[in-house]
Amino acid sequence: FQLQASGGGLVRPGGSLRLSCTGSEALDYYAIGWIRQAPGKEREEVGCKSSSGGGSHYADSVKGRFAITRDNAKNMVYLEMNSLQPEDTAVYHCALCWYGVGEYEYEHWGQGTQVTVSS
Repeated sequence: FQLQASGGGLVRPGGSLRLSCTGSEALDYYAIGWIRQAPGKEREEVGCKSSSGGGSHYADSVKGRFAITRDNAKNMVYLEMNSLQPEDTAVYHCALCWYGVGEYEYEHWGQGTQVTVSS
């Protein structure tokens, strides 16, 4: 089972970008989330979306700016990113996610996509 993110690129501060995630198998049974990692920094959660799409969780750093959507008919999960800032620069990965002991857990992320926010 493989997940792959795509859609990254270079965007100016304040801009928007949409990342896509697809899987080698049907995604509709899984909660899918996003994580990111900037150079020299620890991996950071972005958020998690339930399998039905009805529930979602976001890290404080992206709350109100980013949104995870999913189209199970197309086997796609998206990360809509708005009001991007230079500190959002990172490699973004989609991953399986679930609520563990007091926090969300992420695993099985695949190849990521680079997002660079710069003027």
